[in-house]
Amino acid sequence: MIYRSGCPICNALDIVGDKWSLLVIRDLLGGKTTFKDFMNGPEKIASNILSQRLKWLKNHEILDYRYRKDNKKEKCYYLTDKGIGLYPVMSELMLWSAKNVNNEFNDRGKKVIKSLQKDKKRRIDDVIQNYKKIKSKLQLS
Repeated sequence: MIYRSGCPICNALDIVGDKWSLLVIRDLLGGKTTFKDFMNGPEKIASNILSQRLKWLKNHEILDYRYRKDNKKEKCYYLTDKGIGLYPVMSELMLWSAKNVNNEFNDRGKKVIKSLQKDKKRRIDDVIQNYKKIKSKLQLS
């Protein structure tokens, strides 16, 4: 990929700075794995946009997929280590949002913010370890 500048922030945003990529990553961390799972999210992403984002994130090695063992037609998406490594950044973004944007989050958002505010390092470690356990249990071919 050719980056627009030598700025580390700009280069990272070239990959995950669009409106949808971090939400796809959030959903993967939350246990969603299929196209249908992502389509059922509260933000109502359009199917063509979702297809583009999944392909983009795969091309940048943020996520990958395998076909399910029990259904060879269904793709099961998962985060790569590179993708999992975005969670600490996302945690900081959530804390920034809680402090500077608004506090009218859904119940899950409130719980995550409260947990991060209480013990950020532990929360980040727990989410990453939990995701790795979920990932290892996926029925991948």
